Amino acid sequence: MLLRTAGTLLAAALLTASPAHAQMKVGVITSSTGPTAMVGIPQKNTVPLLPAKLGDLTVDYITLDDASDPAQSVAAVHKLIDEQHVDAIIGPPGTPNTLAMIPFAAEAGVPLLAPVGSAAVVQPMDAQKKWVFKTTQNDDIIAQALVGHMVANGVKTVGFIGLGDAYGENWYKVFSALAADHGLRIVAQERYQRNDSSVTGQSLKVLAARPDAVLVAATGAAAVLPQVTLVDKGYKGRFYQTHGAALPDFLKLGGKKVEGTVLAASLMLVLPEIPDSHPSKSVAQRYIAAYEQRYQSVPATFGANVYDAGLLLLHAVPQAERAGKPGTPAFRGALRDALEQTHDLVGTQGVYNMTSQDHSGFDTRGRELIVVRDGTWKRLP
Repeated sequence: MLLRTAGTLLAAALLTASPAHAQMKVGVITSSTGPTAMVGIPQKNTVPLLPAKLGDLTVDYITLDDASDPAQSVAAVHKLIDEQHVDAIIGPPGTPNTLAMIPFAAEAGVPLLAPVGSAAVVQPMDAQKKWVFKTTQNDDIIAQALVGHMVANGVKTVGFIGLGDAYGENWYKVFSALAADHGLRIVAQERYQRNDSSVTGQSLKVLAARPDAVLVAATGAAAVLPQVTLVDKGYKGRFYQTHGAALPDFLKLGGKKVEGTVLAASLMLVLPEIPDSHPSKSVAQRYIAAYEQRYQSVPATFGANVYDAGLLLLHAVPQAERAGKPGTPAFRGALRDALEQTHDLVGTQGVYNMTSQDHSGFDTRGRELIVVRDGTWKRLP
C-alpha cells in the first residue's frame, strides 16, 4: 500500500475554520503557561495551522490552557465535553495531565489525541486507554536507540535522574529493562519535580556513584536542570536525554553545558540532514514553513505533535461521517475505530500504523539519533 502523504490529505484544508459555520467541534488543551509552557506554547501556536475542514465538516477548534496543572486539565476536559460537546480532544502535553483526563474522556466516549512523551497514556491497553491515541514516539523506540549508542561507545554504568511523575517512572521502567538486557548497570537513580529550582542533593548522589554516563528523563526546561547541575559539580561523563528535551530552549538554557548530549528524537531537529527519500521530510517541511510564515520563528517538535493530530483526524473523520452525525455517540465511536485503523499515514514525526494494541504506531522511521554540537543539533550516523 502506498503511503498517504499529508500533502494529499490536506488539500485546501489549512485555514482556520470559522466557528459560526462549524459542524464539528474539536477541543484543544494546551499548557501554554506554567512549568510545561515551553512545550505548550508551540502546541497552542499550531492550532491555527490545523485543517479547517475534516471530510465534509468544517471545524471549530476550542482551545483551553490548563496552566500545566492536572487538576485544571480535568476541569478543561469537563468543560469541553459537558458544555461544548466536542467530538475529539487534542492535548495536553503533560503526561500526568493526560493520565488525569483519560477516565473522563473514556466515560464520555470522546477520542483523545495525546501529544505527550510517555507511553503510559496508551500502555498497557485497557478499556479506558483504547480512547487515547498518542502522537509521539513511545519510550521504547527512543530508549532502544540510546541504549544502542551506549553499548557501541563502551558505556558500562549509568546514572538515571528523572521526573518524579509518570514520565520519569515509565522511562525508568523501559530503560532499566533494556539496560539489563544489554549488560548496562544502573548505579544511581534519582527523581525530582517539574517545578524544582534545585536538584543539588540528587546530583551529588549520582556524582558519587561515578557512572560512565547519565540519562536524564524529563521534558522541557526541567530537562536542563540536572545536567547543568552535574556539570557544575564536576561530572565529566557523557549525557543522554530523552525526546522530552527536543526543543530550542534546551540549547539556549543549557549553553555549553549541554554540548555533546546525545538524544533520540524527531527528524525535525536535523531536517536538512535527512535524506529526501524519508517519507516524513516533505510533511515536516510544510509544517515548518507554515509556522515560520505565521510566527517568524522555528517551531519546536512538540508543535508538530499537535499538527500530526490534525492529520490523523483528517484521515479518520470521513470514515466516521458514514456512521453518524457529529455530536453523537455513533460518530465518536466510529472516529475512535477509524483512528485505530490508521495505516501508512505519513506525519511530520514518522509514519503511523495503529493497531488495537498500539495507539502510537511509530516504527524506527519516527526517530533519529542526535548530538548537540557547536550549540545546535547534529545527526549521528
